Amino acid sequence: MVSPIDVAKRLVLGRPFRSDRLGETLLRKRIALPIFASDPLSSVAYATQEILLILTLAGVAYLRLAWWVAAAVMVLLAVVVLSYRQVVRAYPSGGGSYEVVAENLGATTGLVVAAALMVDYVMTVAVSVASGVDNIVSAIPALNPYRVAVDLGMIAFLTAMNLRGVRESGRAFAIPTYAFVAGVLTMTVTGLAQAALGSAPMAESAHYAVRPEQAGLSTAGVAFLLLRAFSSGCTALTGAEAISNGVPAFRKPKARNAAHTMAAMGGLAIGMFAGVTALAMISHTVVAEDPCDLIGFAGDCRVDVQKTVIAQIAAAVFGGHSAAFYYLMITTALILVLAANTAYNGFPLLNALLAQRRYMPRQLHTRGGRLAFSNGIILLAVAAGGLVYAFDGSTSRLIQLYIVGVFTSFTLCQAGMVRHWNRRLRTAATRSARIAAHRSRLVNAVGAGCTGVVLVVVMITKFTHGAYLVVLAIPALVALMCAIHRHYAAVRAELTRDLDEADTLPGRVHAIVLVSGWHRATRRAVLFARATHPDTLAAVTVDVDEADTRRLRREWERADVAIALKVIESPYRTIAQPVVAYIRRARGPREVVAVYIPEYVVGRWWENLLHNQSSLRLKARLLFVPNVMVISVPYQLRAGMSRLRR
Repeated sequence: MVSPIDVAKRLVLGRPFRSDRLGETLLRKRIALPIFASDPLSSVAYATQEILLILTLAGVAYLRLAWWVAAAVMVLLAVVVLSYRQVVRAYPSGGGSYEVVAENLGATTGLVVAAALMVDYVMTVAVSVASGVDNIVSAIPALNPYRVAVDLGMIAFLTAMNLRGVRESGRAFAIPTYAFVAGVLTMTVTGLAQAALGSAPMAESAHYAVRPEQAGLSTAGVAFLLLRAFSSGCTALTGAEAISNGVPAFRKPKARNAAHTMAAMGGLAIGMFAGVTALAMISHTVVAEDPCDLIGFAGDCRVDVQKTVIAQIAAAVFGGHSAAFYYLMITTALILVLAANTAYNGFPLLNALLAQRRYMPRQLHTRGGRLAFSNGIILLAVAAGGLVYAFDGSTSRLIQLYIVGVFTSFTLCQAGMVRHWNRRLRTAATRSARIAAHRSRLVNAVGAGCTGVVLVVVMITKFTHGAYLVVLAIPALVALMCAIHRHYAAVRAELTRDLDEADTLPGRVHAIVLVSGWHRATRRAVLFARATHPDTLAAVTVDVDEADTRRLRREWERADVAIALKVIESPYRTIAQPVVAYIRRARGPREVVAVYIPEYVVGRWWENLLHNQSSLRLKARLLFVPNVMVISVPYQLRAGMSRLRR
């Protein structure tokens, strides 16, 4: 009989795959793009909004600077894409930033990057899902009270889809990704055409004024405001490195296909981000963190019912009740939720590599029934769900923790690539190889410099707004990974120490059968213990109830069992402590004690709660006693086995 858990698992995840089918899960470029690039592509839905949110702190007049901030973000995105195309070609094994830094800048620095990436992946899921639900609420305000529940439901859905396998999740997510790209490009072309024909779209918030939080800024104040806006707009770069971590998932030639996919991702992300920003400025879109700061806002200030920037632009271009508006809102919500899929692919792969090198638990390197790294997927879902719950699903609060980890990995990865090309230059045999290495080193050096400056800006502008939590989390994760590595190293050293020396056989083997009553399970354990021919054999019971102990003595004598029954007193009615004390007295320095414990095998999972609980606790205690071997002797209850055979 198949258990209900197995049936549910089959329904949700599908049939398991054989290991030799791993090659069938490799991806074509058109499927790899939505899997690995959905995060940077979806970032255009909120990156412009984050720029406007910061600029409106000083008043609507400063929104005219949004284009310059966006232009700087686009230049940086182009630099990062060019830099990571070289990472893909130089390190096609899929380690991405972690492998580059670990090989070129040292293992400890590599762990810093790994920790930063893990934080980034968790934040990607939390922010993407929260932002996607924001757009759903923009279209259906009645869902606002259930925001967190919807967030958690979306995370559960994504987890189930990814547990089914990379290829299946890619097919499911490809249509929404391409539909979103088509929708944004159509909106951009339509909006720009309307502006060119003299009927520019006008956002519903165009007539709003803002109560500025920072009025009368000095030159230094304006500069700091622009830096804050730039650091917030850099959310457009999140996930740009994901393809470099997933090169092994591509079909051959892996490196070339991954590089082409990254170029397509960069071109689409820059074009869409530029289009949304241009339309936001043309339509005079205004947005504020608190709707009550918008003078003229007629909504309920007690709840966040302000429409997102992309929703306002779509309503201005297509009409607020048109089919095109709802199409774009639906695809935007889907792509933002599905953008978390980038993390669902990168996080398990990174943890599998770390687990292979013994920096994370080995279970994270094990593939599940559908050939996905199931444990890593579940770990990511739990971490992201906890964050969403802790921050009430607020995008504005969650996003303050974002991009610190992103630019930490960007900067260190590009610095590592510079050292990589330096080594290549020393071994280059031809002039063309040296020229290529010089050119590549220049690209990565520019990338390292740009992302390093941004990292400093992000740290300064976002530290007090929540980024300090990430600054604390990264060294904590590094310390945890180092501790795991030390543990595995210590275990390996102990298990292999003096392995070539001849083993010494135990001087004597004492066998003890633990008895709670005289029945078929106890008789099987006694017979099995006798069959092993130990030096001594004893049956032991603990006296926790005098009446039960007297009855057991009578049954034991009536059955004429070949071994004597030893009764251990227990004045405090515990079982484990008296048994452990008896066993310690029973053995000498070179002697081994084999403890036989009868156990029932039942047919239903919940029936386990009714049996074997004392034996489980006792085994847990005995595992820590030196030179003690614990042997479970199962007895299959006939009723349970008949149910399993049906």
